[in-house]
Amino acid sequence: MKFGVVLLPGSNCDHDALHVAKDVLGADAEPLWHKDTDLKGADCVIVPGGFAYGDYLRAGALAKFAPIMEPIRRHADAGGLVLGICNGFQVLTEVGLLPGALMRNQHLRFLGRDVHIRVEETDTPFTSLYERGQVFRVPIAHGEGNYYADDETLDALERNRQVIFSYSDEEGRLTSDANPNGSARNIAGICNRARNVVGLMPHPERCSESLLGGASGLLMFKSIAASLARV
Repeated sequence: MKFGVVLLPGSNCDHDALHVAKDVLGADAEPLWHKDTDLKGADCVIVPGGFAYGDYLRAGALAKFAPIMEPIRRHADAGGLVLGICNGFQVLTEVGLLPGALMRNQHLRFLGRDVHIRVEETDTPFTSLYERGQVFRVPIAHGEGNYYADDETLDALERNRQVIFSYSDEEGRLTSDANPNGSARNIAGICNRARNVVGLMPHPERCSESLLGGASGLLMFKSIAASLARV
């Protein structure tokens, strides 16, 4: 079992993801430079948060041209696991591995705080150790986290159970007050049709140790490890 964490110019959460995968989870983990053309045997590729290529044009728009993206596409197409966190989610939508787009936050302000999210589906390699409906607190840090898709796409996401996480209040209610950025239908994270690619705006790697105030995010990494162990 091996994690590969992509390092794009402007990434700033790559070492956080490497730390959780390697030091907290105890898995093999290796950085993948943006100019690499192979994944070095990674079973799960993490595209971390930050500001890839300065987020010029729009978040993730330039990252899709990085040489590392083509092997990531092939990995995903072959059923390999890909996780995009925050800027990584933005990149995956630009690359076309996930539908929709991330727009400027509704109130046009950068947000850095804790929110609550509700687990909607547990039949993915990333959420199998959570309980459906489980609510946990997780940090966000983004200026372009407002998930957008047309109604037809949103209906398809819900029909195919591709909405994996929703912004909620502490009791699990999907309210407008619990939605920090204006995301359509309170969507915080989605998966592809094959369920092997997930993107979410909140940062599970930042809530994976009790020392940081909570370790609910570690369940995502443990779910990935458990899924890979069954292969």
